[in-house]
Amino acid sequence: MKKGRTAIVPGSFDPITVGHIDIVKRAAQMYETVYLAVMINSQKEYLFSLEERKQIAQKAFENYENIEVISSEGMLWKLAYDLKAEAIVKGYRNETDYEYEMKMAEFNRAHNPDAKTILLECSDGLCDVSSTEVRKRILQGKALDDMLPEEVAQLVYKYIERKNISSK
Repeated sequence: MKKGRTAIVPGSFDPITVGHIDIVKRAAQMYETVYLAVMINSQKEYLFSLEERKQIAQKAFENYENIEVISSEGMLWKLAYDLKAEAIVKGYRNETDYEYEMKMAEFNRAHNPDAKTILLECSDGLCDVSSTEVRKRILQGKALDDMLPEEVAQLVYKYIERKNISSK
């Protein structure tokens, strides 16, 4: 199978989870270069700063040659244009996610028709994994083992400690 050239996997990644990592790895099998773009959504409140979220994502992909972690505070369609990306790869867990991502795909296509949106369904066993659930567990002091790889969890715990947020 011939790989495409460049794709972006965007998201807030507050923090990145095993579900996100699965989508990015699948994108890396389809494209020569994958940019994991840590973005800002003005409608969200973040537990981790943009730089912390970027560093956590970098930890997850430090051993992958064709995955580059970047951050952006701009519009996704513009980032795709600037990077000459031919695809925007997004994951979805359920019908609600799918409908939301389809609306975002229409918006991005209207502004940058050269970057098509590819939607990947979550892999088996990962539909209940979300950054929201991770943040909830952090605030409740619960373990994160099934939601984050060990090396990512260690960095998350380090940032949590600095913020004086109780956790296990």
